Parts: sequence; structure tokens; C-alpha cells
Amino acid sequence: MLIVGAGPAGASAAHYLAQLGEQVLLVDKAVFPRDKICGDGLTPAAVNELSLMGVDTSSWMRNKGLQVVGGGNDIKFPWPEQTSLPGYGMARARMDLDHDLVRHAQKSGATLLEGVTVNELITRHDGRVVGARGTRGRGKDTERLEFRARLVADAGGVSARLATGAGRTALTNRPMAVAARTYFTSPLGDTDWMVSHLELWDGKPGESNLLPGYGWIFPLGNGLVNVGLGSVSSTKTATKLPYKQIFEAWTANLPAEWGFVPENQQGPLRSAALPMCFNRQPLYADGLVITGDAAGLISPFNGEGIAPALAAGRMLAQTYASACVRPTEHGFDLAMEGYQTALKQQLGGYYSLGRIFVKLIEKPEIMRLCTRYGLPRRHLMKLVHKLLSDGYERHGGDISDRIIQLLTKVVPSA
Repeated sequence: MLIVGAGPAGASAAHYLAQLGEQVLLVDKAVFPRDKICGDGLTPAAVNELSLMGVDTSSWMRNKGLQVVGGGNDIKFPWPEQTSLPGYGMARARMDLDHDLVRHAQKSGATLLEGVTVNELITRHDGRVVGARGTRGRGKDTERLEFRARLVADAGGVSARLATGAGRTALTNRPMAVAARTYFTSPLGDTDWMVSHLELWDGKPGESNLLPGYGWIFPLGNGLVNVGLGSVSSTKTATKLPYKQIFEAWTANLPAEWGFVPENQQGPLRSAALPMCFNRQPLYADGLVITGDAAGLISPFNGEGIAPALAAGRMLAQTYASACVRPTEHGFDLAMEGYQTALKQQLGGYYSLGRIFVKLIEKPEIMRLCTRYGLPRRHLMKLVHKLLSDGYERHGGDISDRIIQLLTKVVPSA
């Protein structure tokens, strides 16, 4: 199997495939370690996926829960200890996280090729994908490479170059977010709470314009903090905001003890698009499968893509292991349809709820009312906390879990 893109989804799939004894080639245009624009927060769902992979996280920064600020409220919500999820989250810079994951996949037996740009699918006369072509190096030293595989996975991120080339363009009616982040050294860099600001003002809170967005402060340990903001739209056209100016105004009005001053900033403010809710489909057809950001697996509730990417890689490997023993293409394709089925069962209804959620919160006035009157209600926020973090039990659980389960069943699947 050929996997193009060695982010969390690609590395997860490569690890599980190698563990199952399958031959897998993992290719990435970058040379690791490399940076990736992200909030660097790991919810309990992501922590659980990492534990299933056997990744050593003993030295990583742990956090107790989410501190939510908005509507005049400042409330801490601990991660609940549950049957299927641990009662803590983590934070890990993506430069380190992705490096850890690709090396873990290698240790499991996957082959990694770095610095290779794969830009073209190889197809048969009937359109079936049978491999891909790429290049390594530049100018006169450019080396052209060709890879043959029974299954090609596009795990290449938001651009989804291979999927797009195969005609799987992004759906216009799926949410799209844009996030911008940088790093600061801070006296509070070892704080064990992730902080989320549900109101984004372009000046002094309550005395300036309320914008359709949110902000975060995620301590990474060792005196470093990931600080960012984002906005979300219910359609493919992401909200256009002057992120640099808004970021400067927002951080200037945060508590001084964080130390978010220019001399403490580590690196520039960088932004990236966040495709959501299965924005490219089908997830499998004719020898090409898509996963991770390329498949729009980012959550519309919180902008997290790591947990669903890791889970998707696991499901992809399990599905391929079942499919590759089929002697016919028809049987192989039937088995591979199980990948999309598994992902839709896990996330379909949840993401459909998220599309409704996004349509509401892209109106700042509605978000302000929700935060002002909803945050102080502990029983309500227990449910909302599980919903926003994808931290609910899929089976059983308490009353809040069962309400979310019911809601995901009454909406159309994503």
C-alpha cells in the first residue's frame, strides 16, 4: 500500500498496517521534523488513540480540562473519566508530535520516504488507480519516481492534490474554518488547563466589535504556550478576517500575567484552512482512498483534526487488511467500502450536528447569548463539554451521553 502524506492519519495507518504484516510505503514531501499549523491540543479522544498505537507519551504535557471564558464567565470544566476515554488531555507541538508518529510507524515496520513530492496518480484505461508518480530534488538533480500499489491513500492534507486530480472536489456545503497561531514563552507555560475564549473582540472586551471567531491558549510545558484564534463558516467559503490585526488586539487585552508581549513571541503568526465534515467524498473508490484533512475529517465543534485522523488511520488499516486477501477487484472494492462505513458510523451523525452548530455560532450575537446564559449552568455545560470535545460515550454512559447519542441518530448522516 502507498500512503501519500505522513501526518497523523498517514502515520497511524502505516503503523497499523505494518503491525498487521502488510507492506506499506509512507511518502511525504517534507523532511521530519517539520512544523505544522495547529493548536497542538490533544483531547482525551486523541490521547486514547495514541495509547492504542502504543506511543510513549509519558513525558508529554498533560492537562486537567478546559477553562472556558466568555459572556462574563470564567469556568473550568475537567475532562471526565469515562469507560472509553481517560480523564486527561495533552498538548504536544506538531513538529514533535508528527515526528514521533512517523518514527513510531517506522519502528513498527513501515518504510518512510521523505522529501518526495507525489503529484500524479497512475491510472488504467478504465480509470482505476494503480499507483502514483513523484519527484525528489530540484532542478537538474530532480529524480522522477514511480510507485505501484494496489491501494493509494491520499493523506496529503487540506490540498488533497491526488483526490482533487481524481475529481473529488471539495463540497461547497460543508463547514470550513481558518485558524492562525503562534507561540509565546510565558510564566504560565506549565499551567495544566487548556483555555478557550468563546468571544473574540477586536479591542477591549465588551467595548469593541464582537467577531465570528474564538481564541485559545494551550500551554505546552517548558514555559511555552500555543496561542491562536480561528473563525468558521458553514460553507466552503471561509470567513475572511484580518487575522494579524485581530490577534494583536486580542492578545493585548488578555491578562498581563500570560506575558503575551512582542518580545516573548516565538515565530510568526501563521494560518491554515481547516476542512470539516467529510468535505470530500467518496472516501474510497477505484483504488484511491482519502483520509485525514484530505477527507475533511476535522471536527466542526472544536477544530480538532488529530483524534479523527488517528482513528481514521486505524480504521483504514483494518479495512485494507480485510480487503487485500480478496482475490478479485470486485471483492476488494466491496471490502474497502467498509472504511467509509466505519467512519460514518463513528462520526457521521456527530458531524451532522456540528453543521447545525456552525450555522448558529457563525453569528457572534448568538454565541454571546449562549456563553452568557449557558456557561453558568453546570448540568447543561457537562453535556456541551462532551459534545464540543467529542468526549461522549458511543454506547451506554450517563444521561448526557445518551442525549448526545440520540441527537446524532435523529440527524442525517454527514
